Amino acid sequence: MVRKALSQLLGAALIGSYVLSPASAADKVTFLTSWFAQAEHGGFYQAKATGLYEKAGLDVTIKTGGPQVNGTQLLLAGDADFIMGYDIQVLKGREQKLPLVTVASSFQFDLQGIMAHDDVADLAALKGRPVLIAGSSRVTFWPWLRAKYGYTDDQIRPYTFNLQPFFADKTIAQQGYLSSEPYQALQQNEKVKFFLFADGGYPPYGSTIVTTEKMIAEKPDVVARFVKASLEGWRDYMETPAPGNGLIKADNPKMTDGQIAFALEKLKETKAVDGGDAAKLGIGIITADRYKQIYDFLVAGELLDAKTEWQKAFDDRFVKDLKIGVK
Repeated sequence: MVRKALSQLLGAALIGSYVLSPASAADKVTFLTSWFAQAEHGGFYQAKATGLYEKAGLDVTIKTGGPQVNGTQLLLAGDADFIMGYDIQVLKGREQKLPLVTVASSFQFDLQGIMAHDDVADLAALKGRPVLIAGSSRVTFWPWLRAKYGYTDDQIRPYTFNLQPFFADKTIAQQGYLSSEPYQALQQNEKVKFFLFADGGYPPYGSTIVTTEKMIAEKPDVVARFVKASLEGWRDYMETPAPGNGLIKADNPKMTDGQIAFALEKLKETKAVDGGDAAKLGIGIITADRYKQIYDFLVAGELLDAKTEWQKAFDDRFVKDLKIGVK
């Protein structure tokens, strides 16, 4: 009861500080995304473009990630205050005693899956076929595919983020994102099927907001304001995305209107932002039950030490009472 009362008191204090802080000088915040600017980052760009961060008393700089950017290193070095992260990455960090903490999610499921040619019935049918995956995928979704569908490591082929090998060989499947690679295939008039891992029970959230224990301890009001404004950005982006899209294209001139429109359509179609637990608990929600599922999945696959303190890998205090987007 005492712990619950303290938690409620902290929640009230965080909300109070959110209301009062805009009257003072803006707090500078750096947020690092996981890749080049795209619709999958739209909520953050929307919050920047429409003044939600400014209203929250924040001066936010959004930096884009990429294949050579190590977000965890930059976060721990103090070069970023928040990064766009991944539950498995955070739990593996906790295994190594790194002070990483997930404070919110963008999507209620991971957007990753397998793109296959249109003769493939389902994920089970890919057993024995070559599959292109990145090196990092060997310790994320690949063990799950092995356990669930009987895949073997001799199926693995290296994925270099170039779709030409997939287009050239009809026997090959490859990893991808629901909102990205299928669009590129469409542009090449290739008929494909996309199998979302989440539909088969793959447990991680998608594009989480990750910070450090130090940030939470020293600046809980900044964490609360950043989370709240970002999730309001996601709510607004899904309704009127034009402001956020303008900044996305400014940060990534190669991003086309067609790619953005396709990604938005997929996010809406699957209710990635406002479906699942978010339908009742609000956009950005993370729960202990879900994190325990992710922990159990990793331990069962011998990808995580069972002694890892998974409860320290997330902090739901910044999202559980917001109810953003709940009607």
